[in-house]
Amino acid sequence: MPSKPRRTGHVRSQPLIAVRDVEASSRWYQSVLGCESGHGGPEYEMLLNNGELVLQLHAWDLDEHANLMGPDSAPRGHGVLLWFETTDFDACVEAARALKVEWVEAPHVNPNSRRWEFWTKDPDGYVVVVAAESRAKRS
Repeated sequence: MPSKPRRTGHVRSQPLIAVRDVEASSRWYQSVLGCESGHGGPEYEMLLNNGELVLQLHAWDLDEHANLMGPDSAPRGHGVLLWFETTDFDACVEAARALKVEWVEAPHVNPNSRRWEFWTKDPDGYVVVVAAESRAKRS
């Protein structure tokens, strides 16, 4: 394989998911992750943490995006995990408990990565993983 020139630019992920209720999903993510709204409204949301974009939410079935149509026939994120790292794992766990989330995997230390994590589903059924370094005390 030919050598590629080294890139010096920065790349960061800015995931966008389609949801049934943008405002309700925004509240859920703000509660669990401690994010703040960067846009707001019933069609689109930008969730920010310390001014940095973490996740975008977009309403299903808006005219301008053909791939965001037909929510009833589309598999919800099959093969995709929305993975978030936090430095405040305990607060995320407590917020998730307050929302009475259904745990896919309750808070635990992953034996492979040795990191604290929990897995749950958001209001639209997407699997959400919240992870943190394992050194500090955790819930």
